[in-house]
Amino acid sequence: MSQPAPDTSQTEPQPAPLFVLSFRQRDEIAALAARGGWQVIAARRAEGAADRFAASGARVAVVDARGALGEGLRAAAALGAAVQQRAAALLVLVSRGDVGAITTFFEAGATHFLSSPHSEAEFVQALRFAARHAERVVHPGRAAGEVLGWRLQGGAVRMSTALAGLLGVPAAVSARALLRLLVPDDRAVALAALRRLRAKGRPTAFAHDLPGLGRVVQHLQADPASGAPEALIERLSGATDAGALVRDALSGARDAASARRWLDRALGQGARVQVALIALSRFDLVNAAYGREAGDAVLRAAQRRIEEAAAEAVGRDAVVARLSGSDFLLAAEDGMARIEAAAGRVAEALARPFVAGNAMVVLGCRIGLADSEGGDDGSTLIARAGEALEVARGSNSLTVHVAQRGAPAALDTLALDLRRALERCEIEIRFQPQVAVASGAITGVEALARWDHPVLGALGAEPLFAAAQRAELGIALSDHIQRAALAAAARWQGRCAQLRLAINLTAADIGRPNFADIFLDRVDESRFPRSRLTVEITETGLIEDLGAAAALLATLRQAGCRVAIDDFGTGYSSLAYLKALPLDYLKIDKKLAQDIAGSPRDRIVVRGVIDMARSLGLAVIAEGVETPEQLDLLAREGCQYYQGFLCAGPLQGGALSRLVEAQ
Repeated sequence: MSQPAPDTSQTEPQPAPLFVLSFRQRDEIAALAARGGWQVIAARRAEGAADRFAASGARVAVVDARGALGEGLRAAAALGAAVQQRAAALLVLVSRGDVGAITTFFEAGATHFLSSPHSEAEFVQALRFAARHAERVVHPGRAAGEVLGWRLQGGAVRMSTALAGLLGVPAAVSARALLRLLVPDDRAVALAALRRLRAKGRPTAFAHDLPGLGRVVQHLQADPASGAPEALIERLSGATDAGALVRDALSGARDAASARRWLDRALGQGARVQVALIALSRFDLVNAAYGREAGDAVLRAAQRRIEEAAAEAVGRDAVVARLSGSDFLLAAEDGMARIEAAAGRVAEALARPFVAGNAMVVLGCRIGLADSEGGDDGSTLIARAGEALEVARGSNSLTVHVAQRGAPAALDTLALDLRRALERCEIEIRFQPQVAVASGAITGVEALARWDHPVLGALGAEPLFAAAQRAELGIALSDHIQRAALAAAARWQGRCAQLRLAINLTAADIGRPNFADIFLDRVDESRFPRSRLTVEITETGLIEDLGAAAALLATLRQAGCRVAIDDFGTGYSSLAYLKALPLDYLKIDKKLAQDIAGSPRDRIVVRGVIDMARSLGLAVIAEGVETPEQLDLLAREGCQYYQGFLCAGPLQGGALSRLVEAQ
């Protein structure tokens, strides 16, 4: 009696995974490998590459160092231990001119290399040689049956045993049944990825939440023989339960889309949810001074501190997400008292110094809190927490601000009011004196904007520009302040006619095409002398585009203006770019200036800043000086000018004239 033939249509796919790290040509390399019969997990960033390779089940890793030799060497060193532990193979692609670095790559753990230019066939053959090398040694890693993957075959999705077991479904299911495992937003993402694969025929990937696995990336490609879609699934977290935190590839935090879906689901089920938006202060300066790698390390450290603080105050059910840049979200369902306690712990944790490169940096944070209200969805709740965050950012003293229940969107209301205020010229200019330490004489003033809001009272620059940004009036507000300050200063008489005028430029000003010409024309039209004008720019404004800032400042300086860097020392400062920019003055931030009367260590820090500035030929102005003790200590350290309430606060024109004449 003959045996029935085996049902090969039910054969579990046995993908051959390949891990590719390419800094410049990720998609091209992935496509070549896919055409060669591999299922590719491709990455463009080296962070976490060793863990991703170890978790991928791949026996071969590729590091594409062409045009990125330094990054390639560091990546090979990071992957080398994982390759050796798994008895795998590491193929390195190098440019022809970098062949001399092959010895260094081999020392780092590479087993094979291929230099450019090479053909597609040569690349695929190199992959096969690398795979053959891995097959000759005992593989201590996962067995083939543990690979998580699927292939569309015979009208059904055929899953690997490991994937089917984790999902709790049969090994062969309909595509519709598999899609039903995803939330609606993720279904749309999956279908869009499949359409990209069919349209372009090139490997693609998409990330989503998968019950039983947590956050995963599905690496899609077309089977070289049949053209049918197939996928290799990479788990981005080690979690195996549906409630586990979903991780993004950089910081390990839940990503923005996943957090919003969590909020929408919780709010849709009637839960009362609290949200904290956490913004790291001065983070852009870390990237600028120490590079993105150091910045990413600081982000990972910040995320760990936030998670630990949240777990202590709220518990492990708290959701932590990295929204964008250096902004994080914390959400929970435990009531405002507990999330306020969590916010306090987070603020304390983020106030501790971070390691960036070989230096210690102090960042700090601002936090906005909001409680859900009836009819809220995730976006509404986040927006209300964002309003509270803007209030905290605009304050000199608040670290944490709680949005009032039932309160209107304060910043949106303020933005509407600001538009009317600009039309009615209600934004006034005040002038704060700058005083020579040696003589006590007022030598200049800084122009500052003030708005006497009919409900909120006197508002300064920070809430003004926050509202302007919301209303897309940032440039209009900056233009108004500059014109009004120049017009007022041009009318000064007597001793005031000899004062210098300092005007602030914003990051938006720097980014405007031909702003130097626009600004100088504005100065000349006002008839205020260029020689008595100082333009001030904050460190953050410089970092937005350092090259554009340097070119602009050089043009203004050549035209007769002087240049100052404002708020220097706001927790972290880059010293390197001071030497590269055409500066005349360095203004010490008021917090740093006031701390000089604190501990001996505080005084040493201020002394170092002043000595550094003077060695670069810069005059030093201390902001926020309020007591004779502060002024005396600053004078001893060599500070030449100061401004602050010890002399006067921001004054209207008439009060300024009386003060100067009285001197």
